[in-house]
Amino acid sequence: MTPSNERSYYAVSVVGPDRPGIVAGISESLYRLGCNIADSSCAMLASEFAMILIISHPKPFTKTQLAEELKPACDRLGMTLSIRHLQSGEEQRREPLGEICQITVYGADQPGIVYRVTNALAARQINILDLNTKLVGSDEQPVYVMLLEATLPEGVVPEDVEQLLASLRAELQVEIGIRIVTPVEL
Repeated sequence: MTPSNERSYYAVSVVGPDRPGIVAGISESLYRLGCNIADSSCAMLASEFAMILIISHPKPFTKTQLAEELKPACDRLGMTLSIRHLQSGEEQRREPLGEICQITVYGADQPGIVYRVTNALAARQINILDLNTKLVGSDEQPVYVMLLEATLPEGVVPEDVEQLLASLRAELQVEIGIRIVTPVEL
């Protein structure tokens, strides 16, 4: 592969109604264009499907060229396209510093759960790496489930996070669990 400084990097987001073939259609266009998918995340949210990709292409290459090639595939699939050019160094995966913990929140659905929990974490400089939510249960008894991974800054331990979220647990009447996730060495 071409060295990093001889490649252009882009963050590509594609969102639209879920259906089979979205990943295949977008990745085929990228493949035919000669792009490499360096990092990606895809998820179905309600009836929508979302993809976020970090892609690269040997220089010279422009955002306009990428958009012109991807737009027809997105239009055919009914997807909305967004592209951002990454500056030098932004393409690098930053390994999280500090302990990684998993926080789970489970309880009756109500407005503000995500905001209240993430705001409390942000106030302590706890960085969220990944966050997923789902509404489960029934229409009569909807249950909100949130699962997030976060990096604890130096000097913060899981017990500190438990204390920090204890008042929210009582106010929101939800269950909140915190545990350290040991990274796997490859």
